[in-house]
Amino acid sequence: MYDYDLLVVGSANADLVINVERRPAAGETVLGGDLAVHPGGKGANQAVAAARLGARTALLARVGDDGHGRLLLDSLRAAGVDTAGVPAGGAPTGVALITVDPSGDNSIVVSPGANSRLSPADVRAARSLVLASRVVSAQLEIPLETVVEVVRNLAPGSRFVLNPSPPRPLPPEVLAACDPLIVNEHEARVTLGDTGVGDDPADWARLLLARGPRSVVVTLGAEGALVCDGSGVTRVPSVKVDAVDTTGAGDAFTAALAWRLGAGAAPAEAAAYAARVGAAAVTRRGAQESYPTAAEVDAL
Repeated sequence: MYDYDLLVVGSANADLVINVERRPAAGETVLGGDLAVHPGGKGANQAVAAARLGARTALLARVGDDGHGRLLLDSLRAAGVDTAGVPAGGAPTGVALITVDPSGDNSIVVSPGANSRLSPADVRAARSLVLASRVVSAQLEIPLETVVEVVRNLAPGSRFVLNPSPPRPLPPEVLAACDPLIVNEHEARVTLGDTGVGDDPADWARLLLARGPRSVVVTLGAEGALVCDGSGVTRVPSVKVDAVDTTGAGDAFTAALAWRLGAGAAPAEAAAYAARVGAAAVTRRGAQESYPTAAEVDAL
């Protein structure tokens, strides 16, 4: 019996968001709207998204002992996330600088802050939390050696989900644990190294699967997603909505997919549900504030 449906090991950031008519080119200054500060970070986003859907969720992360850290902890707890694994102090809370254009597309620069201090020792200290979790999800806004330590401490029979963002080369030990590895187009190309990579996302999925993951999901934005495992490639259609802000939508997708897989859903079924969650998220501004409840997803 697991105490948690999902443990997220990852980043917690304050998102500093400015709406712009267009994103600036190199050397250019563009005036934007008023600055808005939202709780974010891929780890915290996934934890909040899963908890809103009804998953028993915990987060292993680090924040600073500052206003941004308190903002994050308040948001996590309000969503029902267990924050016993989120110590405060030692470095400022991570910050993401985000510009959003009128189409809802965004550009992001991250200052890791306390996220860079989440260490393998933190994982070992929280081993009981890892062992109590049916699914463990991670991203790469924390040190890669910390993700490796997570893989080495997984409970027998549990599931590991990785979104390699921002992308970087992954050791075979991590790739072999992924079920699934979740990538968008950019992350797929970087992970594959661009060598001999064509324009067919189904080929990306097959090539990634050959690197060692047990399964692969390639997200394609408005074109939906592809699910790839030993049985082949399955296309999952998107849900058509009017996008307002895509910030954090990928995190919502990953959280929903991880939770539904842990609950026993087939990969394509879980991805279709995750697509509805991601679609609901882009219809509202912000990241965590935009995440739907299970009832809102069902209505969509």
